[in-house]
Amino acid sequence: MNIYLQLFFTFLKIGAFTFGGGWAMISIIEKEIVDKKHWLERPEFLDLLAIAQAVPGILAVNISVVVGDRLKGMKGSVAAAAGTILPSFIIILAIAIFLTPELIKNNAVISAIFKGIRPAVVALIIAPVLSSAKAAGITWKTIVIPAGVALLIFSGLPVVSNPIIYILSGGIAGYIVFTRRAVSEKKENR
Repeated sequence: MNIYLQLFFTFLKIGAFTFGGGWAMISIIEKEIVDKKHWLERPEFLDLLAIAQAVPGILAVNISVVVGDRLKGMKGSVAAAAGTILPSFIIILAIAIFLTPELIKNNAVISAIFKGIRPAVVALIIAPVLSSAKAAGITWKTIVIPAGVALLIFSGLPVVSNPIIYILSGGIAGYIVFTRRAVSEKKENR
C-alpha cells in the first residue's frame, strides 16, 4: 500500500475510534506513528506536536497535517488530514440527524452512556500529557515551567487569555531555567 493510503487509513482509524478531541488522540497518534509505523522518532514527534499546538486550528488536524507534511509534503498533509476529518464529519452528521438534545436528555440509556464517556475522555487526555512530559524531559527541577504556564491559564486574567502569551511565557521561563542550569553546571565543572 502506498504511503498516502497508509497515512489516510492510519489517521482514519485514529479519528474513528478516539473520543475527546486532539489531546485524547495524541497518545494514540504517537503509538501509531512512532512505535508501530516507525515513521518518526519520539523527539521529532514531540517537536511536531509543539508546532501543531502553536498554530491555530484543531489539534488533531494540525498534528495530522504536520506529520503528513514531514513524511510526504503537501500530498501527505492532505491524505492525513482527510483521514482525521472524515470520521468526525460522518459521526457529527449522524448525531445531528438522529440525536436531538431532547432525545439525549430524556433517554436514560443514552444519557448514561455520555456520562460514562466523560471520565474516559479525561483519562485519554491525561495519558498524553504525562507521556509528553516524560519525553520532553520535564523533571522536578523544570516542572516550574508548565506549572507556571498552567497558573497563568487558570488565573482567568484577561491580559493573559492569549495563547501567544503562554507560549512566550514558557519560552522565557525555559530560557531562564536552562540558562541558570548551564551556568551552575559550568561552575561545578571548574
